Amino acid sequence: MMRSLYSAVSGLKTHQTRMDVIGNNIANVNTEAFKASSVRFSEIMYQTTSGASAGNGAAGTGGKNAKQIGLGVKSGATAVNITGAGSAETTGNPFDLRLNDKNATNFFVVSDGTNRLFTRAGDFYVDGNGYLCMSSTGYTLQGWQVDAKGNVIKDTVSSLQVMSSATKTSAPEATTKAYVSGVLDKNDAQAADTGRIITIGFFDDLGYNYTAKFGIKKTNTDGTYDVTLKDIVDSKGNSIFDVDKDGNFITSQGPNGQTMYSYKGRAVDPQTIFEDASLVFDQSEGTFTSISSANSPTAKTINLNLSVLNTQDASINGSNFSNIEVDFSKSMNYNNNGTSTIGGMNGDLQGDGKGKALGALTGITVSDDGKIYGSYDNGNTVLLCQIAVAQFANASGLEKIGDNCYQSTLNSGEFDGIGVEISADGGSISSGELEMSNVDLSSQFTDMIVTQRGFQANSRVITTSDTLLEELINLKR
Repeated sequence: MMRSLYSAVSGLKTHQTRMDVIGNNIANVNTEAFKASSVRFSEIMYQTTSGASAGNGAAGTGGKNAKQIGLGVKSGATAVNITGAGSAETTGNPFDLRLNDKNATNFFVVSDGTNRLFTRAGDFYVDGNGYLCMSSTGYTLQGWQVDAKGNVIKDTVSSLQVMSSATKTSAPEATTKAYVSGVLDKNDAQAADTGRIITIGFFDDLGYNYTAKFGIKKTNTDGTYDVTLKDIVDSKGNSIFDVDKDGNFITSQGPNGQTMYSYKGRAVDPQTIFEDASLVFDQSEGTFTSISSANSPTAKTINLNLSVLNTQDASINGSNFSNIEVDFSKSMNYNNNGTSTIGGMNGDLQGDGKGKALGALTGITVSDDGKIYGSYDNGNTVLLCQIAVAQFANASGLEKIGDNCYQSTLNSGEFDGIGVEISADGGSISSGELEMSNVDLSSQFTDMIVTQRGFQANSRVITTSDTLLEELINLKR
């Protein structure tokens, strides 16, 4: 009779444990990335009052089973529904990240400064030092860095710093291509007189912008025009060539009698920068034929050789120009009522080689494979770093330590310190979303009812056993 009392007490304790787990699940019904737990019961050891015996065929007696009385119940295990993904909550915050993987066993790697921990909660923000951190704890998100060429280095994970002095700006690029397009009307008075002026803006290697001015003048031959470089001016409209007090170019005579310009005190032959060319159109079609010069008689492009202005002489102020290939093939010689629309643009028709000024960071985006890009106001998009995830042989073996974090155990498997790509198992990241709790309230309330009835039944065993003990005591009155 005492056994039934203690069996019922063990039943009360285990049902109370189960109720504690259910209560914790319900309390965390709105906790992001929370994984519900459940209690598994197991029997306590049995008391054997009579052991089993073998049968005796010769004597004609059969065997007997053991007589055992159970001593109650205990909590066998607390299982975590680690593979059940919670539903998605849209937040619109670009640094709220949700892991999409089939088995929900990928984990963000975060660091508390000493240890690496693991979480499915993707609520991150950029702290004062530019690091991506968990909103609730400040733990830094871990991932892979990139080298100077923008290649991801997958050697070990480290804290991801998305905003720093290095990432706030994007390096400028020199212009390397340009094109001239539009209509050049043969009745254009300016082209017949002083020459039609067209301009092409460009950048040097340091991101400073300049404008090259060209003159296109009609010749005595129909469909043929002389193209010359008139000047190159900086962003303030001042010529880069040396001028006197009246604004006239300072010139000198070269070794072959040619006119030399002065550039930062150096004599430069302007023909080495841009060789005088002849722009020729097909008179029957009005289409472009060639842009010819002494060195390129039938070309479609002609070079603006700005590199001749550069110098490596430390005693002379150098420049940072790159050569520009100018394409004239899209220009046309049509009737446009005496008005020309011809003009120049930096870059080619596909937009390549335009050059860029120094770019300021305007935004940060996270792609579905975990790569984090910086967007700049000069049009550049630069890979800053990449988020890595941890995978475990037995994710259910991870230990919950609070704050939506887990740590590895002997039964979960160890983290190798490198991590894997999010897309390695077909997974991805959704930006602007969070994973919610996977607690199913209907199941929890059902389990609560069953647990309550189990607790009540065990309490009835105690009261019934007490009644029997009372009857036993009352045998002697």
